[in-house]
Amino acid sequence: MPSAEMTPPGVYEPEPERSAPPEPVRPTREDEVAAAGSELVGGPIGRYALLGTSWWTPVRVVVLVAIGMFALGMVQKVPCYRSAWFFGASSQYTKACYSDIPHLYQGRGFADHLVPYFDRLPDALSGGMGYLEYPVLTGVFMQVASWLTPHGMGIQHQEQWYWFVNAAMLMVCTAVLAVCVARTHRRRPWDGLLVALAPAAALTATINWDLLAVALTAAAMLMWARGRPIAFGVLLGLATAAKLYPVLLLGPLFVLCWRAGKWRAFGEAVVGTVGAWLMVNLPVMLFAFPGWSKFYTFSHDRGVDFGSFWLIWSQNSNHPPSTDFVNTAATVLVVLCSLGIAVLTFTAPRRPRFAQLAFLIVAVFILTNKVYSPQYVLWLVPLAALARPKWRDFLIWQACEVAYFLGIWMYLAYTTSGDAHKGLPTHGYQWAIVLHLLGMLYLCAVVVRDILMPERDVVRRTGDDDPSGGVLDGAEDVFALAVVTRPPRHAAHHEAPQVEWGRPEGAPRQGGSL
Repeated sequence: MPSAEMTPPGVYEPEPERSAPPEPVRPTREDEVAAAGSELVGGPIGRYALLGTSWWTPVRVVVLVAIGMFALGMVQKVPCYRSAWFFGASSQYTKACYSDIPHLYQGRGFADHLVPYFDRLPDALSGGMGYLEYPVLTGVFMQVASWLTPHGMGIQHQEQWYWFVNAAMLMVCTAVLAVCVARTHRRRPWDGLLVALAPAAALTATINWDLLAVALTAAAMLMWARGRPIAFGVLLGLATAAKLYPVLLLGPLFVLCWRAGKWRAFGEAVVGTVGAWLMVNLPVMLFAFPGWSKFYTFSHDRGVDFGSFWLIWSQNSNHPPSTDFVNTAATVLVVLCSLGIAVLTFTAPRRPRFAQLAFLIVAVFILTNKVYSPQYVLWLVPLAALARPKWRDFLIWQACEVAYFLGIWMYLAYTTSGDAHKGLPTHGYQWAIVLHLLGMLYLCAVVVRDILMPERDVVRRTGDDDPSGGVLDGAEDVFALAVVTRPPRHAAHHEAPQVEWGRPEGAPRQGGSL
């Protein structure tokens, strides 16, 4: 290009052309279920729609919808808020509005101003639990809500206020979750509506405190997608300090970074995770070890419980499995499935997306665990929205989870209503468990299919590689098994745009075939 001094007066060099930003994916054009559902609000987006000119951005819409659904979930708890939590053994189950939050206000010493982990709980108060059985950051969350709860009134009113305060704090977590999911895949913000409109999430949001860990995990995945592994690690460590399952995400990240050779990013993520977890846990571990360890000993000693296939075995056997056997068998199953995920990662025709493997490892943990509480569905909702953003499959799974949500409360109503036998008997509840397991297995199956046949992956069909992968997005492979040199099955018979996913650092991404 000539210098400014060499350019004749009055003649200007044209500005270099800038490539237009990638067009956002519009679900009403890509997904038939989304298109049909959009008829409720005016129909699919038109060809000449003016995009980006309104205050109603996708992220804002997703957040407002998520808050609205959360509020509907609170309304669903109104029968319990008024009376069912406090009167009648089975009414909170027949109305399907049970929550741990008001019951643990007094049962875990918050009403008596006991300090979690440091003060031992009276056996008459806690049923012999001894100490708070939740991880430290969740205990801090519960304590803060207790400080915000008005005292000096009857215990029923205090429990009502405690649930309401916790619900307000969990609503903030819901908003954070919605923002993070909507922003993780830059071109797919509307996938956040899967999280916002998930019926099982609305029904279970205020049963327990799981939304804290879920929101932190979603924030961690957003940081990884933005190429900030240390921030990812810090947030993942905080999430693990609130609930144990988020640490499982380091396993898929390990094999993905191995295949891509991104060891530095993985190391930074591990350091951040360990450092943040120790920052929260070490003070309590050093000065109140019996209280700190209660979560881990309780998880180990807890017997077979609701929602697991182990319960079906136990209820239909003259020799039910012991707790030690179930602990060992569940651990072996998780290890074997993890090895299977690793083999899948190294043999897939294209490196799997991070969200796909994150969903699979958490699903494996849930499927093999000895207990499945209804609110555990919250763990999977954001991961499912990122791993398989297909409305049909997502709603099939959600329908199974809603059926299980109703099934467990009807079963508890049956077991607590004495001779009245209101609700669902044991065999009916077992079928609800089977339906929940089948729904999860179905979603796992379509995710595995997408990995083996990436041309079926709705994210990659629109031209992306791994939008939640951060440093993994578009990276070349440095290690893979020989099977990946073969083209994926049926690739030649499936019409869809493809991308060249393995490319040198800094090279532009371009269209191509698998």
